[in-house]
Amino acid sequence: MDAPALSNSELFINRELSMLEFDRRVLAQALDERVPLLERLRFLCIASSNLDEFFEIRVSGLKQQAVYTPSQCGPDGLTPQEQITRINAEGRAFVEEQYRILGEVLLPALDREGIRLLGPSHWTVRQRQWLKRFFHRELAPILNPIALDPAHPFPQPMNKNLAFIVDIEGEDAFGRQISKAIVQAPRSLPRLVAVPDSLSAGGHEFVLLTSIIEGFIDDLFPGVGIVGCYPFRVTRNSDLIVDEEEVDDLLRAVQGELSARRFGDAVRLELADDCPQDLEEFLTTQCRLGADEVYHCGGPVNLVRLSALPDLVDRPDLKYRPFKPGLPERLHQDESMFDIIRRGDLLLHHPFQSFAPVLDFLREAAADPAVVAIRQTLYRTGTDSQVVEALTRAAANGKEVLVVIELRARFDEEANISLANHLQKAGAQVVYGVVGHKTHAKMSLVVRREGRILKRYVHLGTGNYHAGTARAYTDYGLFTCRHTLALDVQRLFQQLTSLGRNANLRTILQSPFTLHRSMLAFIEAEIRAARAGRPARVVAKMNALVEPEVIQALYRASQAGVTVELIVRGVCALRPGIPGISDRIRVRSIVGRFLEHTRVFWFHNTDPQVYLSSADWMGRNFFSRVETCFPILDQVLARRIQQELELYLTDNTQAWMLESDGRYRQITRADEDAVSAQSVLLESFAAGSS
Repeated sequence: MDAPALSNSELFINRELSMLEFDRRVLAQALDERVPLLERLRFLCIASSNLDEFFEIRVSGLKQQAVYTPSQCGPDGLTPQEQITRINAEGRAFVEEQYRILGEVLLPALDREGIRLLGPSHWTVRQRQWLKRFFHRELAPILNPIALDPAHPFPQPMNKNLAFIVDIEGEDAFGRQISKAIVQAPRSLPRLVAVPDSLSAGGHEFVLLTSIIEGFIDDLFPGVGIVGCYPFRVTRNSDLIVDEEEVDDLLRAVQGELSARRFGDAVRLELADDCPQDLEEFLTTQCRLGADEVYHCGGPVNLVRLSALPDLVDRPDLKYRPFKPGLPERLHQDESMFDIIRRGDLLLHHPFQSFAPVLDFLREAAADPAVVAIRQTLYRTGTDSQVVEALTRAAANGKEVLVVIELRARFDEEANISLANHLQKAGAQVVYGVVGHKTHAKMSLVVRREGRILKRYVHLGTGNYHAGTARAYTDYGLFTCRHTLALDVQRLFQQLTSLGRNANLRTILQSPFTLHRSMLAFIEAEIRAARAGRPARVVAKMNALVEPEVIQALYRASQAGVTVELIVRGVCALRPGIPGISDRIRVRSIVGRFLEHTRVFWFHNTDPQVYLSSADWMGRNFFSRVETCFPILDQVLARRIQQELELYLTDNTQAWMLESDGRYRQITRADEDAVSAQSVLLESFAAGSS
């Protein structure tokens, strides 16, 4: 029987279903008893947050496709509606499992540790009295109960905002019969309220905002009978739609779209599982949703809000052990960053190694009289950014500061607009990248006058300039002053500002121009080597792999005898292990304490062999973003990265293997010693526990 063509839809896993598989791996951490208990609760909340974004962006996009291009299929052959149907079926099972884990596993385990969520049936008389006072003092003045009638139409709740539908019987003050009301809980209200120690039975006791409102809902509707009160939440389309070809000012256009995000089309209704059928049908009609788009919650609506609990409980024994990120030996000296970089390339692996040298680099550049210019890209950096603080100081000190801010970094648009305004007021030049292409590259350039020459120092990274995520995401950062790399970075910044044609870069691969074809060429080099009987191997680590041409190239590599080892944290559309197609390809995913975020590509038969990148192997990264992929030219550093990749390939503690059916199997140890790549790197690089 002939092997299927490499474009056959059966050879591709659906991207959206693969994303749900990733969320299942995250949720599985909540069941892993090797993970500290409060961290297991965090993983449950992360899985819920991931699912929220999945519906806001991916499912909402599919719903639009189902209307406008209903017959359009991706590489996997599924139409938009077929994908939505499968997502709703698997999503409902996922949500059911979430609440099972919370109710049957985590809450009982927390209770045994003296950490309790108290529902109304468990309140003591004194607790009920205190909570009633709290309700009238802190909640009632803010809550707006709206009885529904022709003069008070259904108030469309904001995206992901907690709300309640109230079943009422009786007449209002004007003698009208009312049957339904809506109460919305503003986001400013705390979703978790700590019971005072004086009223607690010991340990840590909390009450959910949902329980407080349900417990005293009668007080918002005096004189009528309350039959029932049921929390719900609507998830809406949150993708910004900006026609960049039609706007004169991208900043203003993005600002205008931000308010619309809160009231986009509904894509999901989460509802208390005891809500009566007639009220459920009423809500689905008002939200223009079908019955298959309702998700019943066997516990608190919006599990994400439980993520506040670990920070409210002082129980270090139930959390990950704190650590202090380490520093390379060269950085222990009280010496200028510029002197250190001149002595050779410097590689940092976050969070095992500190992000502080990146901040020190920019702060020193801001204060150094010899520095004449700083160029910086910002994609996500946080609202209280030390990077922005250093750039602001540099501008105030008379440096020529140029910042390329990506306004369309999803869910960070508002923060980035604020940062842009702040930097402009400080005297920095701010641009917003390239129309039609998000600027996702992570690079910093400092130009310093040294004698008669202007010397360039650069930092290139796989992750954002965000000190917060540098403690939670694994990323690489490279400092160098090599002429070829530094000149390429300068040319990239010139391209982003002048929009002129760029001269050929000498060392850096760039999207949307050279990265895709270079990756294909590197894979082809391995294919030629294998056919010639030479060793051939591809090792690639990334967040997502979905681009069809790259997947087909990897299939050809496997058929030619190339060993292909992929470490893909999230979405993977490639099917490994298909006889005659991909039987030499292995795909693993690492899910652990830190979010794996590095993009590393190692080709056995290229020179140089190792590349780091801001880009995943996705169509958007190759064709509609400005990305960088840079070589590691220092052989010692290249070997170090290769050794770290090998470590991930031997992980038997936090690794999952992708099967050809699209499901993942967690690797279990037989008799071999436990290997956790993240734990080994912590022990190797971190400065010790604090």
